[in-house]
Amino acid sequence: MSPFDKQHLSALIDTALAEDLGDHGDLTSDAAVPDSAMGEAVLIAKEEGILAGLPVAEAVFKHVDRQTQVEWLKLDGNPVMNGEKIGRISGRMQAILTAERTALNFLQRLSGIATVSSQYVKAVAGTEARVLDTRKTTPAFRHLEKYAVRMGGAVNHRMGLYDMVMIKDNHIDAAGGIGPAVQGVRALLDARGIDVPIEVETRNLDEVRYALKAGVDRIMLDNMSLAMMREAVLLIEKRAEVEASGNVTLDRIRDIAETGVNFVSVGALTHSVKALDLSLKIQRR
Repeated sequence: MSPFDKQHLSALIDTALAEDLGDHGDLTSDAAVPDSAMGEAVLIAKEEGILAGLPVAEAVFKHVDRQTQVEWLKLDGNPVMNGEKIGRISGRMQAILTAERTALNFLQRLSGIATVSSQYVKAVAGTEARVLDTRKTTPAFRHLEKYAVRMGGAVNHRMGLYDMVMIKDNHIDAAGGIGPAVQGVRALLDARGIDVPIEVETRNLDEVRYALKAGVDRIMLDNMSLAMMREAVLLIEKRAEVEASGNVTLDRIRDIAETGVNFVSVGALTHSVKALDLSLKIQRR
């Protein structure tokens, strides 16, 4: 599904606006601003970052009033500096003010994700490792948040449980080992005619050996020391893709990438990101 799938996005915006407007609507704007008042607002960055979610913000303004006009001075994926103008919104003042917070909530969070993703990508520049996101996303916002990850230059892992198999520690323990877990997965995929990659999470070098014997597509090195990661990469010897995961911070990711892994997955890209500080200001005439 596209992050801007019309039906899905419309439902998200409906829910977000309903949360803000309740039963009585925007009491402040309806009372303080004449319904006929027209004007323009400017969207300004209050800190440096990477933009993501401009089409979503525009959809919010137009959801409130289809006649609202939006002119973007930047594109998603563009860097923005503190004090820089991002766009202009013109139309009925009531509608612009009613849509303001919901539009900014989408845009600020997605831009925060893009900004953090960009920082992690820059940290591994010059290595062969690519930065991956995870499924640690806001419920119902996954497609938007993973889009923001891409705008920051990082790479999406699987979108959900349906497009890649990841056999994690709990699956392994419940199945009685990596071998039985992989066998069960292959049997189900064959029975359903599904062709997706298989990844196995490993906690030590013995499990890496079991995963190699099972012939999986990708091996995750979970919460391993740097020394163990380097040893695992040598052991795997390019017979499978290698992903590092667990306790990945901006300070550590370069060292992890230099062990020779293909991917480093970072839950922090989405699960605890700080929103980018943006502001909308009415232009006085």
